[in-house]
Parts: sequence; structure tokens; C-alpha cells
Amino acid sequence: MIRIRWAWLLLAVAIVLLLVSGLGHVFNLDVLKSHYAALLAYRLEHPGIAALLYFALYTTVTGLSVPGIIILSVAGGAVFGLVWGTVLASFASALGGTLAFLMARRLFRETVRRHWGQRLAALEAGLARDGAFYLLGLRLIPVLPYFLINLLMGLTPISVATFYAVSQLGMLPLLLVYANAGTQLARLDSLQDIVSPTLLISLGLMALFPLLARWLAAWAARTRHGYKPTKAPPVP
Repeated sequence: MIRIRWAWLLLAVAIVLLLVSGLGHVFNLDVLKSHYAALLAYRLEHPGIAALLYFALYTTVTGLSVPGIIILSVAGGAVFGLVWGTVLASFASALGGTLAFLMARRLFRETVRRHWGQRLAALEAGLARDGAFYLLGLRLIPVLPYFLINLLMGLTPISVATFYAVSQLGMLPLLLVYANAGTQLARLDSLQDIVSPTLLISLGLMALFPLLARWLAAWAARTRHGYKPTKAPPVP
């Protein structure tokens, strides 16, 4: 019990440090490699607490829009394996992103608008044109940083439930790639090694899927409403 309390205390201290000093730079590959053995040993000894601590830290970092989602996702794969690393990162990123979304909508609307308002018009136009499919495309291949998508979407009319669900689905493929890279941590020299030209092309094709789905839905609707049964000819 004492060890568990110390673990949560250390997490609280880490969160405070992130808040007051912006230590986002500690989330890098060299730091992960140097502490990997200790992290893995702790996970083997306390698997449940390690998972909770990782989930809480990931959610907090994402919710506070602190840079580090990539290295944390790699760390999840390295420490928890491909399946559990992906699952934990997926739910934590969606939850943390939704917290950032809500803070932008309820608390920091004017601050977000002042700093990044010039990008807001494009997002609003995309949502008006493609609806949730537009957000899905941004999640599949983020032309904007994840934290900025979270904040700017908070200023749009999209619902919280839709934002969470689309974020959960859209971020999953890339998080799976990061977690898989973590399972090969010893052979990883740079985070740039994760993103290959083939991967970028694949993600680009996936990002086209929401647009294709929207076109097919619109085509089906036009076909259904425009169909008029012809009158059968009289029987001679």
C-alpha cells in the first residue's frame, strides 16, 4: 500500500512540474531508453498500478496539450506490449483530447481564438462541408498537431460525443504504429524512423476514405430520392 501511495505521489509531482515548468522536453527517446529497464521492472511487479499511472499521465499530458504524445505512445508499446500499449494509449488520448476540447470550449475560448483563430475558419468550413468525416480525416493524417485539433474543435459546433468517438477511431491506426515501434525500442534510433514513405502513403489513402464514404452516402441518397418506378405496360 505504501508503494502504491508513493507511485501516485510521484505522478502528482510530475503533473505539477509539467504545469509550472513546461517539461515537455523530457519526453524524448533517449530518456525513454535510459529508464526502460526500470519501467519494465515496475510494470512486471505492479502491472495494474503501472497501467493506471501510464493512463493517468497520458491523459494529463494530452489534456494539458503538452508535447509528448508520440513518445508516450512508443513507451506504451515498449512497456506494455503492442495490444495493451495501443489500448491504453487509444483511450487515454481520446479522453485527454476531449478534456482539452472542453477546456477550450468552456474556459479558454478567447485565448485559443486569439492565438490560432486564423486556422479556425478552415476547420469550420471543413465541418460544414463534410461533417464528422472531416475530423476523421484530420485524425487519420494530422496535417495539424493533435493538440491544436483538440483546442480548435472546441470552438466549433461539433458535439462532445461525436468528437470523442471520431477521435477514438481516427487516432487508432497511428497509435498502433507508435506502439509497434515501441516493441522494437532497442532498434529505434530516432522517432523519424517510425514514419516511412510507405506509411505516409497508406495514411494518406486512409484519410481519403471519409471523403469517399461521404460521396457514396450522398450518391445513395440522390439515387433513392430520384428513383421513380415506371408504370407497367398493359397486358395484351
